[in-house]
Amino acid sequence: MASSRASSAATKTKASDDLVAPVVKKPHIYYGSLEEKERERLAKGESGILGKEGLKAGIEAGNINITSGEVFEIEEHISERQAEVLAEFERRKRARQINVSTDDSEVKACLRALGEPITLFGEGPAERRERLRNILSVVGTDALKKTKKDDEKSKKSKEEYQQTWYHEGPNSLKVARLWIANYSLPRAVKRLEEARLHKEIPETTRTSQMQELHKSLRSLNNFCSQIGDDRPISYCHFSPNSKMLATACWSGLCKLWSVPDCNLLHTLRGHNTNVGAIVFHPKSTVSLDQKDVNLASCAADGSVKLWSLDSDEPVADIEGHTVRVARVMWHPSGRFLGTTCYDRSWRLWDLEAQEEILHQEGHSMGVYDIAFHQDGSLAGTGGLDAFGRVWDLRTGRCIMFLEGHLKEIYGINFSPNGYHVATGSGDNTCKVWDLRQRRCVYTIPAHQNLVTGVKFEPIHGNFLLTGAYDNTAKIWTHPGWSPLKTLAGHEGKVMGLDISSNGQLIATCSYDRTFKLWMAE
Repeated sequence: MASSRASSAATKTKASDDLVAPVVKKPHIYYGSLEEKERERLAKGESGILGKEGLKAGIEAGNINITSGEVFEIEEHISERQAEVLAEFERRKRARQINVSTDDSEVKACLRALGEPITLFGEGPAERRERLRNILSVVGTDALKKTKKDDEKSKKSKEEYQQTWYHEGPNSLKVARLWIANYSLPRAVKRLEEARLHKEIPETTRTSQMQELHKSLRSLNNFCSQIGDDRPISYCHFSPNSKMLATACWSGLCKLWSVPDCNLLHTLRGHNTNVGAIVFHPKSTVSLDQKDVNLASCAADGSVKLWSLDSDEPVADIEGHTVRVARVMWHPSGRFLGTTCYDRSWRLWDLEAQEEILHQEGHSMGVYDIAFHQDGSLAGTGGLDAFGRVWDLRTGRCIMFLEGHLKEIYGINFSPNGYHVATGSGDNTCKVWDLRQRRCVYTIPAHQNLVTGVKFEPIHGNFLLTGAYDNTAKIWTHPGWSPLKTLAGHEGKVMGLDISSNGQLIATCSYDRTFKLWMAE
């Protein structure tokens, strides 16, 4: 019994030991500063040998690194990432302070000036402004100002390069300019008086006269066709009395024909290559003697020849051109002769002084055609650079720049009204310019091929004649510029045309080696 009780007591004690949880050592928590306790410990010398030995052991093991006299500057060793973040914050701050235009075109111009793409895929005006602001926050607003200054400098240099410059001319040119001024002013006064008188005519009378003219023009028919040469005929021109027609041929021959029966009167031999033009003196067949200079012609070899009506050979040569001379034209006074050349210049010759008085540059390519104003005060030139220029012969200045054609200008002509100029071009159009407004007032989609010539009716300028490489010549009303009549009949390109001084006859010459006369029924 005693043993059994002892065993049961031992069993209970063992069970109670199993149920008791292990004692957990609580960590010592110190409140406040340890500075006082640490001082007490050091004062007692507890750090002593153990502290020094531990420090030595740590140094030897490489766990503690103590340097002598070196300082570690924390501010200089900020991490790269932190520097980038700070830079980004600075950039955003600058971006907020930059004013960017709300005009999208200005934003694009600024982007282009900075060498950036003006637009990105899917980018709207707001995103574009923000992109410009971000770019300026990086490169600075001074970069844009610098590019603008550079652009202004380049523009100024270009403008200075393109400015018309003048140099001192000979005394003969001054004399000629004064003479032209004295000649042209009375003619201008007379023209203006006639315009005032014409304006006093009742509107109904003027309208009926215009309707009758249009009716007669619509009835124009080819009444004479003549084979002029073995080679294409490049130019034709009526005499001032309308009784002769001069033709220029690629064979080098110039021929004079009677009008209207088209009989050959003279064959002028002197050129050795393609003749570009032949024109009558303004007073020829009217008051000029046949032995005097009545005609002038030019050729592709640069030769310019003067002719009389009583000889088949030239009476004089004008020397000075080294490349092709495309056209010649008499000044209305008959004293001066204008020539256009492929050396990018045109020249004015004084036949009384027998010298070249003006060598005028101004076109960037060859000059093809020239025309003189009815008063004699202005000259118009058309060039292969697609530009035309109107020159004041009294001052030498270019008073109007004819810019608008897309291709070469092959024909130019002044209207008798004094203020309209017509130009024909390789872009198949004819443009009408107003000297008073200094602009193009109408563009006629005239032909289906390049326009070779334009000519106003010489008395009142009541209609305009154009010829082209589409084998036709066309008549247009003035003003209004509506088509009146198409002169079809040539089998080749129409290369030249003219209207008689009385306005009754029209002549056209063609690549098909023929010339035709047209007259109202």
